[in-house]
This record gives sequence, structure tokens and C-alpha cells, in this order.
Amino acid sequence: MKKLIVANFKMNTVSSEFKSYAMALATKTKSSKNEVVVCPPFTHLVAAKELFGGSKVKFGAQNLSDEEKGAFTGEISGKMIKDAGAEYVLVGHSDRRGKFKETDKLINKKIKTALACGLKVVLCVGESLQTRESKQACAFVRKQIDDCLKGIYENELESVIIAYEPVWAISSDRSTDKKNISNKEISKMAEVIRKEISTQYSDKAGKNIKVLFGGSINIKNHVKILSNPDIDGAVIGAACLDVDNFSMICKESY
Repeated sequence: MKKLIVANFKMNTVSSEFKSYAMALATKTKSSKNEVVVCPPFTHLVAAKELFGGSKVKFGAQNLSDEEKGAFTGEISGKMIKDAGAEYVLVGHSDRRGKFKETDKLINKKIKTALACGLKVVLCVGESLQTRESKQACAFVRKQIDDCLKGIYENELESVIIAYEPVWAISSDRSTDKKNISNKEISKMAEVIRKEISTQYSDKAGKNIKVLFGGSINIKNHVKILSNPDIDGAVIGAACLDVDNFSMICKESY
């Protein structure tokens, strides 16, 4: 099954490091049947257009402003990202929700801005350990989806991908003790997500929405997780920084 594999570099690599990485990845993934998207820091986007040109690798940004333009010092607009050649943008990642206190209302505005600029959105949703242990995980994720996609039309969902990233299963989250997640738990949440899209839009929309998983996927567990038929791919963090390991994940047949 063809999968969509998204690399989230977070705040890692300088331009020279990214250049050598990108050149290696473009070569190593020539035979990959999966879709590969790399989301480097903003400073690398223009270089990514040149480095990935002619390869199978696509690229995107890790965030965008909810504003189109204006006096917003330090912000990057969707139009700027699109002009750099990017096709994708991550929105609502747990890093942004946690450290930068981004709300579903703000994320909703960012999604609308991104779609208006012609970008494909990878919307990240997921619960904390406390929420899961209180048996509220499904309700919490459903509300995130409803609030983040408020006012989004069904035809726009063709450019929206939902990534389930349970905060408690992410190794970079230092506020909780990371725990392993089972394929059964992943499948259950993927079903919850698709059912919620079906309820809010249509059965067709629920069936067609792509659902990714992001939760400490690495070279040791990627086959087990990505072979799960209930998910369409993954968002990979730390493990993507090793180009040899990441290219192996990208080339695997699932």
C-alpha cells in the first residue's frame, strides 16, 4: 500500500547540512513507491525547490501565519511559502499547541489561509496522557477536528490531511513519560477521525480523507506501524534527521 511519509525537521539543521541531506535523500528515494514530503525550517525552503527539483521528494513548511500580509514581524505568510515552491504546510502540531499555546480557533484560521494560498494542509490532532487516562481521548480529538475544520467546505478537504499524534507517545514531549501505542489504538483513532469527517461532511469525505500517524516512529518500529492498513502514512520527527534511516523508511513496501 502506497503511503504518504512526511518528515518534520523541527528546528534542526543549518543550510549547509540540509543541502547534503537533501541531495542524498533525492538520490536514495528514486525507487520509492511512497510519497515523500520534507518539512524543513523556513530558511531552507528556497533551497529545497532547487535540491528536490526533478526528484520524487516534495516539500512543505512547518507552520504559517494566520495573516495574509502586513505588520506582523517575524511571521511567514502562506503566499511566501507557496512562492518558495512548497506544496504542503503542517498546522496545529503539538509543539505549536503546547509551547506557543495555539488554539483550535487560530489553527482554523491558519487552515483557511493555507487553503486560500493553494497549499495542502497536514492538520495535527491528538490528546495528552491525562485526557487519554480520563477516557476522553476520542471526544477530545473529535472536537479538535470539528473546531479546526469549522467553515471548511467539503471540496476543500481534498487538500487536507489529518495526522493523529498522541502527545503522550511523542518522545520529544518532556511534560509526560512517553508510552508506546499499539496498532489497535492507532486503528481505533483512525476510525474515530474518519467517522467524524463522515458525520460533519459525507461518507465519501470520510472514506477519502487521508489519516497519518505521528508518534515516535523510527527505524525499529516503522514496518509494524506503517503496515497498518488503517493509516495512510506518517509524520516522522527525530528519525527523519538520519538520511539513511529515513530513506529506508521511505523505500519500504507497506
